[in-house]
Parts: sequence; structure tokens; C-alpha cells
Amino acid sequence: VQLVESGGGLVQAGGSLRLSCTASGFDLDDVNYAITWLRQCPGKDREGISCINSSEGGRKYYANSVKGRFTISSDDAKNTVYLEMTKLVPEDTAVYSCAASLGINIGMGRQGMLDPGRYSYWGEGTQVTVSS
Repeated sequence: VQLVESGGGLVQAGGSLRLSCTASGFDLDDVNYAITWLRQCPGKDREGISCINSSEGGRKYYANSVKGRFTISSDDAKNTVYLEMTKLVPEDTAVYSCAASLGINIGMGRQGMLDPGRYSYWGEGTQVTVSS
């Protein structure tokens, strides 16, 4: 299993970016999976910010810090999960990674699904920098 992130970069406050997480080694339309986007801001712990869970019919979870601004989606044909980020602020500056858990994940709730410890497969991350 391999996950590769792309789409990071430098953007002004108020701008938008779309991150991509392309999976190989498994097919999104073939297995149960949960894929989560996480970020590590300078000087802070890594936090899960958004998850899509196929075991729950594609249910989506968001951390309070990004709810209403970020949108997660998947494209099975491209084996890719996206994170559309809008209304970016300097506090969103971080290394963004995606991570996958294969198998059934049911009843874990938002906190459980955004817990970095749930995930076995990780990408290397992509830098997002938001300038003021």
C-alpha cells in the first residue's frame, strides 16, 4: 500500500488549494477503507482534520478547526481522495498527510475516526503555507 500526496504550496490568506491523496496497492471501489487527512502545524501535535469512511457509506468527518472550510471527497476511478481547502488562514500552515485504514470501521465516531493512531498506512506529506 502506498499513498502519495500532492497539491501543496504557497497561498495567500483567503485563498484555496486542493490536495490529492492517490492510493496504490488497493482499489477504493474494492475494499472497505477509511482515509483521513491530517496535519502537523509548526510546534503542534499532528491532528486529524477530515476523514472519509467507506464502511459508513462514505460518511465524512471534520475537525471543528476546518468544518465549513474544507471538503473531503473521493474519486474511485482515479483511486484518489481529495481535500478542497477554502478560506485559508495562516494558522492552516502545516505539513498535510493522508493516511489509510483498511477494513471495517464502524461506530468509532468523529474522535475515533480522526485519531492518528487508527491508521496504518501513511503518505510522506505535502507542505501548505498560507501567507498573511
